[in-house]
Amino acid sequence: MRPNSPSRFGWPGQPDPESPPHRGARLQRGIIIIPSAFTLANLFFGVYALVAAFRGDLAWAGWFIVFAGVSDMVDGRIARFTRTGSAFGAELDSLVDAISFGVAPGFIAYRLFFADSAWGWLLSFVYITAVVVRLARFNIEQGGEAKTHFHGLPSPTAGMLLATFHPFSQTALFQAYFSDIAWPQIMGVVMIVLCALMLSHVPYALFPRISFSSPRKIFVTGVVAAGLIAALTVPRYYFFPVLTAYTLWGVLRSALMGFLDRLPDRDPLLDGEESDEAQAEVRPLDYEELAPRLRQRRSKTARDD
Repeated sequence: MRPNSPSRFGWPGQPDPESPPHRGARLQRGIIIIPSAFTLANLFFGVYALVAAFRGDLAWAGWFIVFAGVSDMVDGRIARFTRTGSAFGAELDSLVDAISFGVAPGFIAYRLFFADSAWGWLLSFVYITAVVVRLARFNIEQGGEAKTHFHGLPSPTAGMLLATFHPFSQTALFQAYFSDIAWPQIMGVVMIVLCALMLSHVPYALFPRISFSSPRKIFVTGVVAAGLIAALTVPRYYFFPVLTAYTLWGVLRSALMGFLDRLPDRDPLLDGEESDEAQAEVRPLDYEELAPRLRQRRSKTARDD
């Protein structure tokens, strides 16, 4: 059919619904599915981390949270690269993150540190609540995508930090120098601090982009490559210390830059601006002007009766 020829419905240029879809449309739909596939992989790893923690395999539970974090990073980059980001994808990603970086790490921390305490589960509840609130705020404040930096500690960082503590605790370095510390009490405080940082306005840097366009970017790319090699070769020594350093660096950097003097004037969780009705001028009503009219109406009604 020619582009401007009438279709069977009589509309110029209207495609035939019974004709096979265009090849470009099929390709576009296939590209849109790819980010959601990585998001669902994130969900799979988060759920299996729960299963592994329930079975007592806390090391693999921690690594599956790391796999979930990698999937979470990849799906966003694919969506931006292919320009297939959508509101549906952002909402799906937040729901999955609540499980992979909220529920699963909270349960791992409970099994590791608080299982023998009658009320220890409340710390896990507080942590999960902070993750859920942080994700909701992220969607409202940053539209589901951080442009220049994160406002508050990202939930994947907090989740992976909690989940990779157990693999790090099995290293020879930890057993030689840190095994005698009262870690249940310390990690309880750490979870509260993570909750506060997730809900704060402390800016945290995005994952650096790989580029060779300038000497500075080449150096950053080299650091990223070295980190990737270390993550693959000595993961137990890499993830927990690096995630801890990233968390502390955000706080230190904010303090050095005087961030506390530049807090926002209003709470970003509040919905929009005040309505026009709230800003409207309130004028007093003079009831004396209405009284004669009311008396006239009553007199007329009495005469009619």
